[in-house]
Amino acid sequence: MHTSFATVALALGLATVVPAAVAAPVAYGPQLEGFDYPHPLQRFTFASQQQTLSMGYMDVAPQGIANGRTLVLLHGKNFCGATWEESIKVLSSNGYRVIVPDQVGFCSASKPVGYQFSFAQLASNTVALLDSLEVDKVTLIGHSMGGMLATRLALNHPERVEQLVLVNPIGLEDWQAEGVPYATIDQMYQGELGTTFERIKNYQLRFYYNGTWKPEYDRWVEMLNGMYLGAGKKQVAWNQAQTSEMVFTQPVVHEFPKVQAPTLLLIGGKDRTAPGANRASEALAKRLGNYPELGRKAAAAIPNATLVEWPELGHSPQVESPEQFHEGLLRGLSELK
Repeated sequence: MHTSFATVALALGLATVVPAAVAAPVAYGPQLEGFDYPHPLQRFTFASQQQTLSMGYMDVAPQGIANGRTLVLLHGKNFCGATWEESIKVLSSNGYRVIVPDQVGFCSASKPVGYQFSFAQLASNTVALLDSLEVDKVTLIGHSMGGMLATRLALNHPERVEQLVLVNPIGLEDWQAEGVPYATIDQMYQGELGTTFERIKNYQLRFYYNGTWKPEYDRWVEMLNGMYLGAGKKQVAWNQAQTSEMVFTQPVVHEFPKVQAPTLLLIGGKDRTAPGANRASEALAKRLGNYPELGRKAAAAIPNATLVEWPELGHSPQVESPEQFHEGLLRGLSELK
């Protein structure tokens, strides 16, 4: 997914780190049919690249007194809109309207057979969704790959973004420029076909949660794994390979100085996510994904950035420590003038 789970697991010798799941695996449809979203899933249908596509999304109204602001939550590559479940609850209860789309190629969205994936295209799709909802200015909150997408959207459509929030975004370094070898989409597709529940779990245990697993994380592994078990598993794997190549070859880090929106960086310091690190030399792999260092460099590069660091948290602070994460997020949102 950031890289193939199968490839990473084999490279790191993780196959026996976590015992196999006891429960029978659940298969979902190619658009995550059968998985329960925390709020009603709506559908935005649109034309893109000479085909009709759709994005599933949640649009949750503010609870209590509305503050007039709209937040758009962008999922990571190994995540879906549903992973924002706790954040949606907290943010809507604090007066925000919360819109949470699944991007084309992911989760509840279309899995196109032929599609040129780019962050610019996904950003345009997201803007089209907002136009359909008659939403003008938003605060973007992007996690992991969603941070790269949020940055591209803020760069390409600065008039739409009043605030940018990046939660452990990948793309704080340019892996290809650092010397990580390129892998073709065909090569990554073969790796994706080997995805299993255990390999997803072991990857996340190693890179996301610093070796500590909680039972509630299993739901998010099951969500991903289920799409690799259903009837559309080959197309799911192909789109994942395509978007892995997109992540690797379309850096945003070099354009951080051009970001106009006030930016909040929320960084879990135990994170070591580095797409393609398994293809790098041992020496290079060891220095990639140093989030404490990368977060500080990003904060220095982005003109109007505020950095919040949680040294003890990993790649998904909103999942790992929701109370701590939401306290920092709400404080940062409230500081927008």
